[in-house]
Amino acid sequence: MNKQEEKLRFYGIPKLLKYLKKYKTLAITAAICGVVGSALDAVFPLFQQYAINHFIADDTVDGLGVFIVLAALSIILQVTANYISAFGACKIELWVGRDLKRDAFNHLQTLSFSYFNQNSVGYIHARVMSDTDKISQTVAWGMMESVWVLAYLVFAIVMMFILNWKLAAVVVTVIPIAVLFGGKIQKKLIDCTRKVREQNSKITSAFNEGITGAKTTKTLVIEDKVEKEFASLTGEMKMLSVREAHFKALMMSTTAFAASFALALVLWRGGIITQRGVMLIGTLSVFMNYAQGMMDPIQSIVQTIAGFVNVQVNLERYGNLVNTKSDVSDTPSVIEKYGDAFSPKRENWEKLYGDVEFKDVTFMYPDGDENILEHFNLKIPKGTNVAIVGETGAGKSTLVNLVCRFYEPTEGQVLIDGIDARQRSQLWLHSNIGYVLQTPHLFSGTVLENLRYGRTDATIEEINEALKAVSADEVIERLPEGLDSNVGEGGNSLSTGEKQLLSFARALLADPAIFVLDEATSSVDTVTERKIQNAIEKVMQGRTSFIIAHRLSTIRRADLILVVHDGKIVEQGTHAELMAMRGSYWQLYTRQYNEEQFNALTAKK
Repeated sequence: MNKQEEKLRFYGIPKLLKYLKKYKTLAITAAICGVVGSALDAVFPLFQQYAINHFIADDTVDGLGVFIVLAALSIILQVTANYISAFGACKIELWVGRDLKRDAFNHLQTLSFSYFNQNSVGYIHARVMSDTDKISQTVAWGMMESVWVLAYLVFAIVMMFILNWKLAAVVVTVIPIAVLFGGKIQKKLIDCTRKVREQNSKITSAFNEGITGAKTTKTLVIEDKVEKEFASLTGEMKMLSVREAHFKALMMSTTAFAASFALALVLWRGGIITQRGVMLIGTLSVFMNYAQGMMDPIQSIVQTIAGFVNVQVNLERYGNLVNTKSDVSDTPSVIEKYGDAFSPKRENWEKLYGDVEFKDVTFMYPDGDENILEHFNLKIPKGTNVAIVGETGAGKSTLVNLVCRFYEPTEGQVLIDGIDARQRSQLWLHSNIGYVLQTPHLFSGTVLENLRYGRTDATIEEINEALKAVSADEVIERLPEGLDSNVGEGGNSLSTGEKQLLSFARALLADPAIFVLDEATSSVDTVTERKIQNAIEKVMQGRTSFIIAHRLSTIRRADLILVVHDGKIVEQGTHAELMAMRGSYWQLYTRQYNEEQFNALTAKK
């Protein structure tokens, strides 16, 4: 990184300061206490000077009591000041880290699906956790460290010039030399540290992949290949780490050499001055303390500057996250009337009935290069049951994504109850939609807590009715603690079918006007599928519903079937109408029917 790039990177530092504004009183208090502690650190050698020049040289104990009391009070004051300063820095680190994480997490809640499609969980997790930790640490400790060491250097230099300006001038000449060499080494160290961090990320990724893909590794018998790849990564890490350690050792050695050189200058020049009787031996000892004590702060300043340079990477990555604009957002006027996700104005929300219309809709995914829909028109009256079918990967979720406003149409309008969905809030719409995924997700906690995510004020009686309506009451009866049973992380203590039935109950409890089932029966056994089918029939009564279907036999009674191929709707109609057309739907249905018949015969044999 050249000087211009380094200079430009420092422009990100002011962004950190806004997080300190909330805690400016604490930060100022910690800084003042840090200055007091550093000042006392610079004063302590004067006690040594007085002790040598007065008590030892004059061989007297006159004033020893006062000396001890003053020294003890100074120590107590320094310890107190340092404690307040360090405690303040700790609190600032924790609070700023919390604020950064909250801002990032809350911003993530506002982003559309396209962001999560384009960025991995690991990438997002690193921004929210690792980067915020690094930033908050730099804000708190980097700035406090700068205050401490700069204050000490200023006080120490001032003290030296007061005591003997000629000898002070000699000692101070070492500082720019130490800074120059320290800075050069630190630049090399920064480069090495970055490479080590990058390599560590690769190792972490490989380690994670090795664990999650353990079954695949064993079934493909590629343990030796995986081991060689991992050994190559760790070998590279070893080489980079050794190089980093080399520059760290060089940095420490340079600092030690500078301190020794400064001490040698003091002993040389100071010894001559002392011999001439111009300076007392106690004063010489003070200079020796300052000469040795100044080098560590200089190294600390160089490292702090390097820390500020390093944290720019974290700051830029974090900034990219929180500055990302959502592809789907409410206008200021909509937010003013309906509120947002964090402050909803439910009193202004209209009732949603379930009429849906696609009006001259053209749509292209944000990361795509081809229109999925072009001038598409479709009216779906309230209570209509719409099934969407097609081959795997055909783009069956596109219409549902537009209805749910997970994406905005490129052109045209999606009308909900005759009004453009963009004229009402996303939260209003999502609160009226029940969405059951192909792979159901339950949050860590009890069954009761998960069901109440559908409606937080639901009574036990209402919950039991919802469970019974979708045949999920049998699941509760099998659980050892009933509704109070813990479902585990992601609901992993339950089978897929059990999670699916509970997901149905949760969605039903919210009493949505629109229901979306995204291949909700594709990953369950036939017995559970029949229960879910019965649940679907009960749940869909009187509601507008969209069923993304895998098994075509489950949607024969749908009011409207849309056939999707290569992201485009190629056919639409009822089951009977589409079968009579003998087109794409007929081919899909007959092929799947023949496969099911063959599997049934095979199972009997």
